[in-house]
Amino acid sequence: MLYSNTEGFGVDLVLLHGWGFNSKLFNSLFYNYKNQYRITLIDLPGHGRSTNIDGGLNEWCDEIIKILPRNPILLGWSLGGLLAINIASKITVSSLILIASTPNFIQTNNWEFGIDKNNFKQFSNALQLNLSKSLKRFISLQTKNKSKLKTLNKIIEQYSTTTQALNQGLEILLNTNLNNKFKKLSIPIEVVLGKYDTLVPIKISHWYHQNNIKTCVLNTGHLPFLHHDFALPSTLEVKYNPSNT
Repeated sequence: MLYSNTEGFGVDLVLLHGWGFNSKLFNSLFYNYKNQYRITLIDLPGHGRSTNIDGGLNEWCDEIIKILPRNPILLGWSLGGLLAINIASKITVSSLILIASTPNFIQTNNWEFGIDKNNFKQFSNALQLNLSKSLKRFISLQTKNKSKLKTLNKIIEQYSTTTQALNQGLEILLNTNLNNKFKKLSIPIEVVLGKYDTLVPIKISHWYHQNNIKTCVLNTGHLPFLHHDFALPSTLEVKYNPSNT
């Protein structure tokens, strides 16, 4: 069973976090915007307060779909972006926001906008050896704000991720290519990237532009939503209609 929490009033906005973390990573975003949007936080399978779900990408997405509000805006960070793209190809959503994400994380002969598979495996192996310590180190490289670091470290300590979920998430990241599904989407899409992101190379911004996707680049790493210049994209400027709830 997946954990979710919904608060606020307005257009439905669903936040999907990344691999190894949990939805509390979005706390600052949640509290900053819950008076403008009805925000749903979800812990991915085996992450935070959610139980394991057998299977892979589609099984995870099918479970998430069961608890989604009708016609939501989907915001996915990192692995959450892959899930959001796949969900948007399955059901009706009003728009899609990708934060430091891509339809294909791994570089191949036909895809230059990913990272080297072996380098990613080295990163993931180090992460799994000591998840809490590795996540804290990863966070410390993304922001120098001591107050944010203290809060985020508490979140990492409070909730863990199961070994099964880590392996499933890694499998999804290493072997998922949603380029074709992404190109077929006919909804508003916006992307926020980090200029110094080591997991989503900034050169993918060229690919997004070629596909007419509005893209914003911030002077940050893999966690753009922690940056002081981050704001929810204009995709969210949708008029709230109570009859839609």
